[in-house]
Amino acid sequence: MTQSLQDIVISALEEVKAIDITSIDVRELTDVMDTMIVATGSSNRQVKSLASNVAVEGKKAGHHLIGIEGDDTAEWILVDFGDVIVHIMLPATRAFYDLERLWALRPGDRPESAEDELGAMHDDE
Repeated sequence: MTQSLQDIVISALEEVKAIDITSIDVRELTDVMDTMIVATGSSNRQVKSLASNVAVEGKKAGHHLIGIEGDDTAEWILVDFGDVIVHIMLPATRAFYDLERLWALRPGDRPESAEDELGAMHDDE
């Protein structure tokens, strides 16, 4: 049985002890990818090791690696396999960008506009 790329990526992340691995199905939100996987590394060195292991294991299984971005600073590394995109970040970077919340939003979930909020504040006065 052939293992899916998503399973290969998650196994590669677990092998190097990634923290809080999250997989997000984004097929209904974008045509660019099917799955986004987000994981945390505890140091720049671990973030680099996680990204390297994901790339090596994915390629070893025969998947085409499109590219890797961010390995120069290793605060946030993106590993792009096309249908599966992997974001590996330091804890502060992950908390700041909060990709899980961002990609969970649907068009009807938008917060009120700043004008609506200002109008509501003036109505309370």
